[in-house]
Amino acid sequence: MKSSYKSRSFKWLLAASLLFSPVSGLSGQADAAGAYTDKLVLQQNSKVMVHNGRQTLAQQPLTAIKGVSYLPLKSIASLYGYKVGYNASSREATATLGGKTIRFKLNSADVWVGSDKVKANGATMSQNGSTMVPVRTWAQITGSRLSVSGGSITLQWSTLPQADFAVWPSEIIAGKTQVTYLDRSYHPGGLNIVNERWENRQTVFSTPGQYVVTRWVQDERGQWSEPYSVTVTVKAPNQPPEAYFTTDKSVYRIGEKIEYHDLSTDDRNDIVSRKWSGNEPAFFEPGEKLITLEVTDGEGLTDRITKSVYISDEVLYTKEEFDQLFTPVGEKYGISGGSVLQIPSVPYTFKSEKAQMVRSNSPETWLEEGIAYDDQLSGNVRFLFHNLNKIGRNVNMYLVATNINSTTAKVGTSSYGSGGPTQYVSTAGKLATDRYMQSLVSKPATEWTTLKPGESKVIMHGLHSVPIKPNQVFSAYGDVVTDKLIRFRVVVLDPAKDPVQELDSLSVMPRDGLHVRGTFYEANRELVITEPLGYEPKRVVLGDRKMDTYLSGIDGTTGRLELNLGNFGVLYHMNLEVAPRTLIALNARGGHYAGSFIINGQVVPVTKNSILKNQNEAAVLYRTGNSPENVSITFTLASGSNLPVAMLFLPMPEERR
Repeated sequence: MKSSYKSRSFKWLLAASLLFSPVSGLSGQADAAGAYTDKLVLQQNSKVMVHNGRQTLAQQPLTAIKGVSYLPLKSIASLYGYKVGYNASSREATATLGGKTIRFKLNSADVWVGSDKVKANGATMSQNGSTMVPVRTWAQITGSRLSVSGGSITLQWSTLPQADFAVWPSEIIAGKTQVTYLDRSYHPGGLNIVNERWENRQTVFSTPGQYVVTRWVQDERGQWSEPYSVTVTVKAPNQPPEAYFTTDKSVYRIGEKIEYHDLSTDDRNDIVSRKWSGNEPAFFEPGEKLITLEVTDGEGLTDRITKSVYISDEVLYTKEEFDQLFTPVGEKYGISGGSVLQIPSVPYTFKSEKAQMVRSNSPETWLEEGIAYDDQLSGNVRFLFHNLNKIGRNVNMYLVATNINSTTAKVGTSSYGSGGPTQYVSTAGKLATDRYMQSLVSKPATEWTTLKPGESKVIMHGLHSVPIKPNQVFSAYGDVVTDKLIRFRVVVLDPAKDPVQELDSLSVMPRDGLHVRGTFYEANRELVITEPLGYEPKRVVLGDRKMDTYLSGIDGTTGRLELNLGNFGVLYHMNLEVAPRTLIALNARGGHYAGSFIINGQVVPVTKNSILKNQNEAAVLYRTGNSPENVSITFTLASGSNLPVAMLFLPMPEERR
C-alpha cells in the first residue's frame, strides 16, 4: 500500500528539523524510532567520508566558506539514496528520492523541498564543477542529527520507515464499538510504504481489558520499520443501574413520618433520573403500602424496585397535624379553604415611604409597536413591567433614559428580576418576583450610566436580552436611581430597530381600560401589627383593597389619576413578634398564586415546584422554634396572580414520639 501520510508527514518532519540548535539536533522520526541506521563522519578540508565505518571519497573536500561548511551535493546525496540531477537553464541542482525532490539554485540561499521553501544557512555554491551545499541545511531538510567536534562533523539519520498510528474513538466499549486505526506512518526519505503487519489489531474487542496493538510497516525497498505500539483500554458495556432503597422501619403508625434512603447504584455513577411512586411522607390509613423506585442512567437503561411498609391502627398524627409539622418550607399542603374564613383576621395599620414606583401594565396586551409609558422622574424608582405580545411578530422591550437637563446626569440600575418570555402568565410573574427578591437579598452594586445633555441611552439591559415572541408573556422588576430629573420611556419595538433612533417616530400606546399604567409615590409599605401572633390561629389579609388600601398615582402619559389595583409593585415589609412553635403559611383566596417572600433574609418561593392553585392549598413560609421570635417578612404581590391572599399564623401541634 502507499502511505497517504507521506507528504504531510514530510512537512511535519521539515518543520521539526528547522528547530535544531546551531551545534546539534535530533530529527523527529529518529526520536520516535529510538535509533539511527546510518552514520557519516566528515573532516574539514578532506574528501574522506566514513559511512557506517566504510571509507569513501567525496568529489570535493569538506570546505568552510564564510563560516559555513559545504560538501558536494552528489557525494552526500548518493549516500542517502538520492538521485542527483542538474538543470542548466534554471541553474538548479536536484536530489530526488521516492516522491520527494529537493532543488538547490546556484548562488541562492533558497532551497525548495517539494512546494515548501527553506532558507539555507548559506547560498548554494559551485566549486570545480561540483554543486556545493551547506551541510547543516542538508541535515535540516533530511531530518538528520548533526553534531560537531573539533574539525569533525557527524551526520546520523534513519533510512527505515517509521510505523505510527492512532486509535479512534477514545472510548471503546467491549463488543460494541467499531474501532478505526488512523494511519500516521511515514518514511524519512519519502519512499512509499507498501506493506504492513499488525499484532492484536481488532475491529471490535469482545471483552474488556487492556490490549497492546503493534504495527510494523515496510517501504518499497523491502525494509521493515521498528514496531510501534499503542495500549488500548476497552471498557465493559454499560450495565443497567440497580434500583434500591430502604426505610428506617418496616412498621409505622398512622401519621408517622417515613424516612426513605435511596441507595441505588450504577456502574458508571450515571443515574440521571429517579422516579418514585407511593413514597408518601406518611400514611393515614392502616394496611400494607407499596413504594416503587425507578432509576434511569444516561443511556436510558432502567431498573425498578418495589418494597412495602405496614401501617398499624395506632394514630401518631392526623393529616392536618402532620402537614403543619413536616411540610417542607416552600412546599404546599392541602387545607379546607372554607375553614380559613373562620380564623380571626388581624387588624393592622401601615406606614408608607415616599418611594416611587412605575407600573407599566396597560395595555397589558401589546397590539402594536410604540411607547408603553413615558414620565419624568428623579431619585429612586422601582419599575414593574407585565405584558403579553399580540403584535404578531417578535419584539423587544427597552427602557430608554433621556437627560432633559443642561448638565451631565447619571442613571444607575441595581436590583433586577425577570420572568419569561413564556406562554404561562403565572410562570412569568413567579420567576420575576423570585429573582427580584433574590436580587434584593444579594444587594448588587449599582451600575451607572452617564448621560450628556439631551442624550438618550438604553438602560436595564435584561429587559431586551431575549426577544418576546408572539403570545408570550414577559414580567420584570427593576430598580433605578438618578441624580437629576430624567425622562424615562418604555419602548416596544422590532428587535432589528434601534430604540433611540426610533424614539421621535413612535407614539404612545393607548390604554386598554382594564389594567394599570402610572407612577405611584408611596410604594413601600410597612405593615404595623402590635399584637404577638401564633398563640392562637390568626390570619393577615393582603391585597384586599379594604385594609390594604390601593395606592393612588398619575398616568405620566396623560396626567390622568390612577389607582394601583392589586397594589402590584408595592414593596411590603412586616416585622412581627411570633409565638413559639408557630407555622406561618400563605393561602390563596382569589384563585391561583405564585410568588416569593423574604423571610429573615431567606427567599422562600410559593412554591418550589408548583403554585397555589386555589383556596384549598397553603404554602409553608416559616416555622418558629421553641421560643418567641421576631420574624422579618418582605414581599411584593406577584404579577399574574390573583388576590387577595391570607397569611396564616397557626399554632403547631406538640411533637409526639
